[in-house]
Parts: sequence; structure tokens; C-alpha cells
Amino acid sequence: MEMDKTSFTEIEKRAVADELASLLPTLSPLLQPEDSSKIDQLIQTALESGIIKHNVFGLNPLIFGLQTVRIAIDEIGLKREGLLAILVYACQFCEDHSIEEINTLFGEGVSHIIHGLQRIQQLYVKSPAVESENFRNLLISFAEDMRVILIMIAERVNLMRQIRDTEHVEEKRRVSEEASYLYAPLAHKLGLYKLKSELEDLSLKYLEHDAYYMIKEKLNATKRARDAYIERFIGPVEEKLKAFGLRFHMKGRTKSIHSIWQKMKKQKCGFEGIYDLFAIRIIIDAPADKEKMQCWQAFSIITDMYQPNPKRMRDWLSVPKSNGYESLHITVLGPENKWVEVQIRSERMDEIAERGLAAHWRYKGVKGESGIDEWLNNIRAALESNDDLQMMDQFKMDLYEDEVFVFTPKGDLLKFPKGATVLDFAYHIHSNVGNHCVGGRINNRLVPVREPLRSGDTVEILTSNNQKPKQDWLGIVKSSRAKSKIRLALKETQVKDGLFAKEMLERRFKNRKVEMEESLLSHVIHKLGFKETRDFYKQLADEKLDPNEVIEKYIELRDHQNGNAPQVPVRSAEEFSYTAPEEALTRHGDDVLVIDEQLKGIDYQLARCCNPIYGDKIFGFVTVNGGIKVHRADCPNAPELRRRFGYRMVRAKWSGKGSSQYAITLRVVGNDDIGIVSNITNIISKDEKIVMRSINIDSHDGLFGGILVVQIDDTSRLEALIKKLRTVKGVKQVERI
Repeated sequence: MEMDKTSFTEIEKRAVADELASLLPTLSPLLQPEDSSKIDQLIQTALESGIIKHNVFGLNPLIFGLQTVRIAIDEIGLKREGLLAILVYACQFCEDHSIEEINTLFGEGVSHIIHGLQRIQQLYVKSPAVESENFRNLLISFAEDMRVILIMIAERVNLMRQIRDTEHVEEKRRVSEEASYLYAPLAHKLGLYKLKSELEDLSLKYLEHDAYYMIKEKLNATKRARDAYIERFIGPVEEKLKAFGLRFHMKGRTKSIHSIWQKMKKQKCGFEGIYDLFAIRIIIDAPADKEKMQCWQAFSIITDMYQPNPKRMRDWLSVPKSNGYESLHITVLGPENKWVEVQIRSERMDEIAERGLAAHWRYKGVKGESGIDEWLNNIRAALESNDDLQMMDQFKMDLYEDEVFVFTPKGDLLKFPKGATVLDFAYHIHSNVGNHCVGGRINNRLVPVREPLRSGDTVEILTSNNQKPKQDWLGIVKSSRAKSKIRLALKETQVKDGLFAKEMLERRFKNRKVEMEESLLSHVIHKLGFKETRDFYKQLADEKLDPNEVIEKYIELRDHQNGNAPQVPVRSAEEFSYTAPEEALTRHGDDVLVIDEQLKGIDYQLARCCNPIYGDKIFGFVTVNGGIKVHRADCPNAPELRRRFGYRMVRAKWSGKGSSQYAITLRVVGNDDIGIVSNITNIISKDEKIVMRSINIDSHDGLFGGILVVQIDDTSRLEALIKKLRTVKGVKQVERI
């Protein structure tokens, strides 16, 4: 608020003295012995300073603070620390002294509340949309101590009382609107029903003057008749309930002016159309096991006496509301054919309702997260039981461990999960902003995309047209909204890159005057070790794969299939040796083993002595360091292991086929005929699921013996390979070793 600096007038000085004199009898018993002299000194210093900042309405903050203390004592029940904090803040003492100095003079509790009040003031400077639920939550998180909120409610009630005749129409409207949609719901949640109604009624009085006075006049005109009618209704009901032996008490209440006006607007009718201007509440004193029975008994008695309106019947006894509210509501046609709402509940149910687990706040538009509700209800319980509010210390703001609230540069308030980053914020604004985000400014400080957000921050996003989403961004963001947008952007980018790479490859083929066939290219892609075509094009787009190599491989396969392979000298098997380049060798590890019939997914190693593969009969062997080695059942070492270490052998079996490949070794023996080597290697190369690792062949006196090492999926493919190799002319024997 805009402030004017003026000196204390004599009238103001007298007003301070009068206010303090009337307050001291109530205030003194709540203070410690040394507090009175500190308060005197505090007020004297403020008066002697000669200068005081009046608020926009011209109100003197010291007088205003003393009036607020009165409300805080009478209506809220604040104790020493809260009351001292109001006075320290009112005297503008904290503007000239640090929190540490206040701590030394008045104690940690007072300085903590003052700090909360200062933080709230800073929050208001941002001029956010205070009607939002997010602002209420941020307000509470900034307050840290619930007494700060209680003081703010007391101040707003006081302010609303003081501004009746102000000339500052726009400011009056603003504070009235805030009182209506921010402070009144908070007061209601805290069980400060009287203050809540006063805030709502004063807001209506200032914002909709004619409506307020119209309803007030009609209520005044009908008050005597209404009270008499309530007595006429209650009398016979009391007699009947007592005759049935029920213990109970009854009370009637008239709706507030604000709630009547809300109902008139909702039902689009005049004052006379509101037939439930008041309600009768019957509260039954019943033991826990007879509560419902006696409530229904009372219900039966009343509906026998008066005609009920079935459309207005509400049974929250059989199925309580989600907030725990239990009650029977029925509207009946009373004497003189007037409709009367009757609420029936037990003492326990009434206590729960009065403590705010219900109190109608949910269906009257006061919403909030369950955490905030529970916390505020705990505070209300402390107030209503008149506990010393020292216990408020346990309600420090641990409420928002899972949420942060931040501002846009325009002052809009947004909520994010705790740990959310600048990148989350960017994607919340728009997908395009997120996709091109290069960093941000938090409170005008440059930060990277991974900078975490903190409650109260003002965040601005910086973008660049050259920026693109990255895979590691998925690890930076916390909100599911941002994650899904990044995944979508990555997918779109991959598709675009894939199309670009495909077009580029087609151009290269065209430049080389090589006709490209999709089926043959697909074969080349698999030969290069790619399972998915999109991964192949991604590597081309990322320039991790040379398109010229792809074309060369394509030409080689095409010529081989067409029988146009370049002529090479046909040679015998003598001293032939071949080892595949390392990049051609792939090894996966996603086949699943079950060890000892129940341990699935346990770490294990395949024994080198027998190289088991998927499909082999196997067993596990517990090594000295506790690991598991998996052997084939026909491993050469199996008999010795069984004989010496049988107690360390465990059962094992394959339980799931993945895409793992295994190195297996074959011994091939046969006649050293011309072309024997190329015949063997052709069989292996034609099977795209088999990768050649190495061949070593020795030849002597027309015979050869060779060792082949290949990468293979499982035993069925191994058996098929052995069968094919045995059909090669000149091959005598093929066996696995």
C-alpha cells in the first residue's frame, strides 16, 4: 500500500493514550512482568520519532495496531508473542531494527512472527492475483507460523471496520474483494465464524451497498416475527422429543446477510423467495452405539409432526461426506405453511462439524489440498480449546514439502511439484517455449534450465530458435506434463531427422547411380547391427554413420546376391584365419535365468569352460566369492564339480527369451577341397541372425581341421547351423566344443 509520512497530531496522541488505557486491563494478564515497560518504551519511541507512515486510507498504524490487538485478544485468543508482534509491527519498529535485534529485545517467537509478516508484505508487492487458490497456499507457506495468518485476519477485520466513510473508493473496493475471497474463507477454516461473517457482510456492504441494506432492512422488519415463529416451532418438537426420552438441546440461527444474498443470486429470486432464512439444529446427547438410532428417531418424530420436502432431504448419517461431516438435514412445512430447515446430529457429530471437518466450507467454495485443511483444522482445535498458542511452534510450515509456488513476470501464480526446474516452468507456459528453452532468469538472476524453483520466485524463460529438446531433459523435469511434452517433441524430432536422413541417403544413392531397393537396404541395416530402422536413420542424421559405408555394403550384398561378386583367387583351407572387427560383435544380456527355482534376475556369469547358451540344460555353481557361474549340464568339468563341491551346485533354468547372443565354438573337420572355406563362410553370412567372430583352419595332407567362433541366439539356431555345415561338400564332422 502507498504510504504518506506525517507527524503525529495531538488528536492522534490522545487516541493512542485512550486506546492503550482501555486495552491494558485485558492485555496485562497475558504479558510477562518486563513486557509492560518494553511496550511503553516502544510506543514512546514511536511517538517521539515525530514521523509515522499512515496507510492509503490515512489511518495511523499505531492506533490501528492497538485496535487490532483488541480483536486478536477478544475474537481470536492470541497470547503474548502474537500480541507483542502486532505492536512491534504497528510501531514500525522493525523498519529501523533487524530481526536479530527484535529477537534480543522480545524473544525468538516475536521475531519469527515479525519475519513472517515482512515476507507477506513482500509477497503483496508482487501484486499477484490474490483470488487464486495458489495464492492462499503461498500466503500460508510464506507465513511459516500460523499466528501470522491470524494477525492478518484480525488486521483485515479492523481495516474493514475503519474504512466505512473513506474517500478512496478503488482501494476500498480492493480490500473488500480480498476480504471476501481470501480472508473470509481463511477465517471460516480457522473456526473464526463471527469474524468470517463480519468480513463477508462488510464486503457486501461496501461492494453491493443497495443489496446489503435491502436485506438488512427486511431482516430487521421481520426479526421479532421470526424469533416468535422459531419459539412456536421449537415448543411442540421439544415436548415430543422429551416424551420419547431423548436427551438433547436445540438452537435456531438466522442466515447472515451475505449468505442470504448469495442464495438470492443463485436461486434468482427476491428476499421473499428465500424460505430457509433460519435453521433449527437438534443436537442429541447419545452414547456412541445409539447415535444413529436416536438421530433417526428424532427424524421420524419431526416428519410425523410436519410435512417433509423429500427433495430437500440430505442423509449424511448413513454415508458421511468425504470430509467427515455427519448429519441429517430435512426441510419441513411448519406452522403457517412456512418451510423450516432442521438439522439433526449427535454431540460428537456437532463437535466434528464445529471444528471444521465440515462446517459446509467444501460445498460453499472454499477449496484446498487435504494437507492444508488438516493443518488449519489443527490450528482451529488449538484456538477453540483455548490452549496457549505457544503450541503453534509445532505447526511450522512443513506443509508444502511436495509443492512450490512461483510467479510469472506478469504476476500470475503457478504451482509445481517440489524439485521442479526452470524447464518445467517453460513447458507449463507452452510446448514451443519449452522446446526452445536455453535457461531463465529467477528474480533477475541468469540460471540454467536445470535450476530448481523455490516458492516466491519470479521466473522468466529465455529461448533460442537453435535449441532443440534433448533426451537428458527427461531427467531434469519433475512434472508429468513436461515429461510428456518432451517425449512428444523428441519423437517428432526423431521422425523429422529420420526423414531428412532418408532423403539424404537416397540422394547419395542417386549420385552414385545406384538403384536403391527397400528390401535389400533393410537387409543391409540388419547386417550393420541395427534392430530398428529408425535407429539406423538417427545415426545417419547424427553423422555417427557414414552413408558411403552404407552404400558400399549395399553394393557388396547386391553383387553377392546377383552372383556378381568380384573374383578372388580360390584357395584351399591351408592356414586360413579370419577375425571379425570388434564393432561387428554385439552381445546382449536380457535373457532371464531362474536360479534355485525361485531367484529370478540374480546376477550371474556364463562359465567360459563350456559357454552355455539359451536352450542348453544348465546348472548354477556358487563360487568362493558368492557369485553364480552357470555351466552346461554336459560341461567337461561337471563331474568333478559334482564330486567335490556338490553342496555348491544349484538348479538353474532359462525362463525368458530375450535378444541375447552367445559366443559358441565349433570344430569342423573334412577334406581340403577347393572353395571349402568360402562354402562354410557363405552359410554363416547368409543368416542375418548369426555373426562370425573368427575362423582358424589348419590343413595337412589333404585334410583340414578348423575352429569357428560365432555369435548365436540359442540352441535351436545352433542345431540348424550345424545341420547346414554338415551338408557342405567335403565336411566330415561338425561338433560343438
